[in-house]
Amino acid sequence: MKQGRITGYLIVLLTGAIFSWLYFSNRVTPDHAGKEEYFNRALTPLIYTRHARCRMDCRHIDESEVQEILQKGKINYNKSDPDAKPDPKYALEGITRDNQQVRIVFAPSKRGMVVITCIDMDAEWQCHCN
Repeated sequence: MKQGRITGYLIVLLTGAIFSWLYFSNRVTPDHAGKEEYFNRALTPLIYTRHARCRMDCRHIDESEVQEILQKGKINYNKSDPDAKPDPKYALEGITRDNQQVRIVFAPSKRGMVVITCIDMDAEWQCHCN
């Protein structure tokens, strides 16, 4: 009788362990899960770095296109650094109204949304930015 009781306890424990493992292994999320909710796309004003302005000029990207990517672009977490200090950096990608595939790096800060750089992902442009 003792043998049967021990076997029953072991079966219950083993079943519980298997269900726990299955439940928690399916809940594993990527490192960036939930971080997009902290990226405030409505943060104003837009603050352009000198580098961003130069890259925009070289690559024929205007402010309205930057705003469009900020609102509708998809965050590329492989090119972003949401844990950067003092400000996180988010690389947003999308297609502009004139069909440029771009990546624009934004850094939300206390002063507003800083535009760090603009990249045309399909074309190499001659640029003399420092």
